Amino acid sequence: MVSERTKFYRDKKNGYLMGVCAGLEDYTGIDAIWWRIAFVLLIGTSFGIPLYLLMGIFASKKPQHLYVDQAEQKYWQGVRQSPKRTAREIRAQFRDIDRRLANVEHHYVASNQRLSAEIERLR
Repeated sequence: MVSERTKFYRDKKNGYLMGVCAGLEDYTGIDAIWWRIAFVLLIGTSFGIPLYLLMGIFASKKPQHLYVDQAEQKYWQGVRQSPKRTAREIRAQFRDIDRRLANVEHHYVASNQRLSAEIERLR
């Protein structure tokens, strides 16, 4: 199953013609001006116009509710670029949270003698 956040969409709201370059910016994180320059350079090879038109015709329009904020947009761009790296980063964040929670738990139990004694009785 493909998430709607990992698909390519045309972005008519931020685009000029069909929204292809703005959609590529949203999909890859590379500024739309670079995509526009690339398409202008490809026009000289007579490959740019058909490619642009095909992408503009067959790509769906970007849904309004796709991202809540910029941070979520950057996250999904990272997922599209490198899913394994994103999963590694999330696992590292969970390990860090788990370590910090264990430190808090150890501090609380070590400073509370009555709780520590009660835990020892339960063992």
